[in-house]
Amino acid sequence: MNKSAQILVIDDESQIRKLLEITLNSNDYRTIFAVDAKEGMSMVANYQPDLVILDLGLPDEDGQEVLKRLREWYTNPIIILTVKSAEEEIVKALDSGANDYLTKPFRTQELLARIRTALRNLAPNDSEPIIEFGTVSMDFTSRIVRLNNEILKLTTTEYNLLSIFVKNEGRVLTHQYLLKQVWGNNYADQTQYLRVFVAQLRKKIEEDPNHPKFIITESGVGYRFNTS
Repeated sequence: MNKSAQILVIDDESQIRKLLEITLNSNDYRTIFAVDAKEGMSMVANYQPDLVILDLGLPDEDGQEVLKRLREWYTNPIIILTVKSAEEEIVKALDSGANDYLTKPFRTQELLARIRTALRNLAPNDSEPIIEFGTVSMDFTSRIVRLNNEILKLTTTEYNLLSIFVKNEGRVLTHQYLLKQVWGNNYADQTQYLRVFVAQLRKKIEEDPNHPKFIITESGVGYRFNTS
C-alpha cells in the first residue's frame, strides 16, 4: 500500500497542516485533518485512515496519552511529528507504539520516505517467507540466512534479533523493546547485551561494520533496520 493511501494529520498548527496538505496531496495521498485530540480520536474511529501523523503538543490532551489510547485498538502506522526532541520523549513514544518520530522543523522528503516505509510494512506478505537485502537472503520457513548464496552461521539469539529487525524494516526499535523481545522482560535494562549482539550481526552481514548500511544506530534511542 502506498499512493492513494489516506493519511490523518492531528496537529493544531495551521501552517503545519497547510504544508502537509500541499506535500501529501502532491504525492497522491488523500489527507484529512484534526486540530485537537478529541477530534483526532473521533476521526481515526470514523475514517480508519491508513496512517496517522500525530503531534504531541495538542491543546486539549498530551499527545503521548493520545498515542497510548490509539494503540489500544488502532493497528495502522502512527508517525509522531512534534517540536519535542528530548530523548525521553522519543523513547516513550516509540515504546508506546509509534512507528516513527520526526521533530519540527522537518525535511518533507524525509517525512515522505518515512511514510512510504510505514505503509509498505502495513500489510506484510506472509506468503513470501524469503526476504532479500543486499547480498543477504533470509528464509523464515527454514530459518536459514545466506550471504552471497553461502549459508551464514548465526546463533539462535543472532537469528532472532535479525528476524525482528527485518520484520520491522524502517521502524525505530528502542533498546528496551529489542531486549524484551529477544531476552525477556528481566533484561529490559541490559543494553550491553544488545550492543554486543548488534556488533556481532554487523560483522556478519555488513560490508563495512564500522559504517553499517542495514542496522542503523538511532543515538540514545535504539536501532533502525534499512534495506535500501
